[in-house]
Parts: sequence; C-alpha cells; structure tokens
Amino acid sequence: MSPTLTHLALHVPDLDACVAFYSEFCGMRVIHQRPGKGSQIVWMAEPGKEHAFILVIMPGGQDRQLAEDDYSHFGFAVASREQVDALAARAKAAGCLIWPPRDEPYPVGYYCGLRDPAGNYVEFSYGQPLGPGSEAMPIP
Repeated sequence: MSPTLTHLALHVPDLDACVAFYSEFCGMRVIHQRPGKGSQIVWMAEPGKEHAFILVIMPGGQDRQLAEDDYSHFGFAVASREQVDALAARAKAAGCLIWPPRDEPYPVGYYCGLRDPAGNYVEFSYGQPLGPGSEAMPIP
C-alpha cells in the first residue's frame, strides 16, 4: 500500500485566530482538541472528511512573511465562480485578501488568495481538475 496524506501540522502564533479563520473562511470545524507539550493542540476538518484529511494547529509558531508573489499556499476548491467572488469580498472586508479573483487558463481556473492569521496563504479556486466538478475534467 502506498502512503496516504492524512494531515498537515502547523505551529501558529495565535491559535484562536487561526481556528476562527479556518472555521469562517474554509468551513472547517474543530474535531478534537487536547493539551499537548505545554499548549493546546487542535484538529480541524471539513465536515464529512474527518477520516480523510485534517489540519493540526498548535500555538508557538512565528508569523510567516510571504511575498505577495510567493504562491506557496493551501488550496480549497469551491463550487462556483460566485463563491470565489464572495470569499474574496469577505476577505477584503476582513483585511486578509492578497490575490483578488483572477482567471487563468486550465488547469488553474478562477481563484483568489487570502492570508491566514499565521501568514500562510490560502487559495479558493473553481475550475481546477480537483474538487467540485472535477470528475468531468481530465488531468493533463
């Protein structure tokens, strides 16, 4: 059996702010939390995907200072271009929009980018060969 990616673990400077961000913008929810190594460890997942992939966040990290043209990011697929626009509008109002919505040729699609409270970039896309509707799109 090949290895399966199950989680991503991050130390963050403000645990509560990150939990709120991933709840509000990504629709993730806390599925587990416990004390650990003198701090709190939080597991978050998308509803229904708790056994497929989780985000583990822990306090103690440093703020990441990524350049605007640094495309290191976490990617979330959404169901429509309108959802990308709505997320971008909410992020702009919250002061965390870094890439306004833009359209790129396949396989990139329509996307925007946000900065989480730890400095990580988070992309929301529609039209990539991953996520909603991807079954109809071939991967080159």
